[in-house]
Amino acid sequence: MRLATPRWWYARDNSAPVLRALLKPASWIWAWATARRIRRAQPVDAGLPVICVGNLTVGGTGKTPVVREILRLLRADGVEAAGLSRGHGGSLAGPIEVDPARHDAAAVGDEPLMLAGDGPFWIARDRVAGAVAAKAAGAQAIVMDDGHQNPSLKKALSLVVVDGETRDGEWPFGDGAVFPAGPMREPLAPGLARADAVIVLLPASLDAPDPELLALFQGKPVLTARLEPAAPPPRGRQLGFAGVGKPWKVERALLAAGCDLADFVPLPDHAAYGADTLRFLERRATELGAGLVTTEKDWARLPPDWRAKAVAWPVRARFEDEAALKALLRPSLLGVFPGGLA
Repeated sequence: MRLATPRWWYARDNSAPVLRALLKPASWIWAWATARRIRRAQPVDAGLPVICVGNLTVGGTGKTPVVREILRLLRADGVEAAGLSRGHGGSLAGPIEVDPARHDAAAVGDEPLMLAGDGPFWIARDRVAGAVAAKAAGAQAIVMDDGHQNPSLKKALSLVVVDGETRDGEWPFGDGAVFPAGPMREPLAPGLARADAVIVLLPASLDAPDPELLALFQGKPVLTARLEPAAPPPRGRQLGFAGVGKPWKVERALLAAGCDLADFVPLPDHAAYGADTLRFLERRATELGAGLVTTEKDWARLPPDWRAKAVAWPVRARFEDEAALKALLRPSLLGVFPGGLA
């Protein structure tokens, strides 16, 4: 059973003080184990450049749309780029290239299934084996979805995506506590030290990143991207639902895009859509006289016979300075594909 992301993780004040205190010892063990694993690792060079798009928190930063946009840019400039993921939530260990015609989210994970519709995408619990398999299949570069804390594969470029939405008392790193006492995968300082650049992802409704947030990244290149609707939300009253890292951000985005949202159902990240959940959604939508709208990631996890009942609302990450992104990516490709990113 998956648990929903605790919203108090992202509060800077002393929310849930007793629970935080009880979870602190576990967070110290988590941080120690992560640091030890990274320190002892000897990364393997798979023979092609690996661009890692990771994050410093457990989820909800918008990392996957950034992966999708980087893959799009590389492919548009003639680079044979393949995506690579652990395949979180899927049963297959890989390495295997995801085929939307024969795989489902239960086998390969929702995000790989979604991104495989755009081009080659691989899953592998063993990231090195996945990169080697992708190279053998013709990939000239890898864009790895997640893996900033996975030191097994040598990276040509390490990017971390940070949620730039700081309104309503929320802060992307909470009070800085490591999981499970907070959202951090590791303490901020060592995580930033291994990153080559930071991507601050904003919703379309915000004008600019918080200056206080940007001040944390001094000395690192910082790029700003926006999570923008790729299409209008469906017309008429809608019941929204989402099982992502921060489902409340999906609700905000739908409202900001003009959706007539009658209600919204938040679910745990990567939650499977079982019969009970689907019956509840259908019953609630009928009560409200509403249609059903969700994210592309959630839509990928719906049973095939249910996909006609819900609308997938697509969003895309758009970089404010695409030339700056290409300038950041270009050195990682030199010597392997000199003509890329002209």
